[in-house]
Amino acid sequence: MTLLRRGDRLCIVPQNVVEFWSVATRPVEKNGLGLSLPQADWYVSRLEAILTLLNDTPAIYREWRNLVVAHAVAGPQVYDARLVAAMAVYGITRILTFNGDDFKRYPGVQVIHPQAVRGQTP
Repeated sequence: MTLLRRGDRLCIVPQNVVEFWSVATRPVEKNGLGLSLPQADWYVSRLEAILTLLNDTPAIYREWRNLVVAHAVAGPQVYDARLVAAMAVYGITRILTFNGDDFKRYPGVQVIHPQAVRGQTP
């Protein structure tokens, strides 16, 4: 909420929602949040209400293809590459994430750790 109060525009793409739903509805014992489907739906509705949902486009796919080849991306990191592709298509340069190391390979992507937003060092 700090960023919203500050007036920053926060964006998500459908992939963010899909990944959230996966973790939210996965059992706790399998590294998930263990939410019920109605609970997950409530949280997604809140995200959609306060964040800007950017559409998937064919340009994102083309950019993703270029990135995975240019940066030799394999395995689960392909999902991060897709987020970077969406950022490139929409002209977004900053990403808020706990996993900054996953984005180091992409020039021009500025990683912001959530603790840095609150004035704490990660």
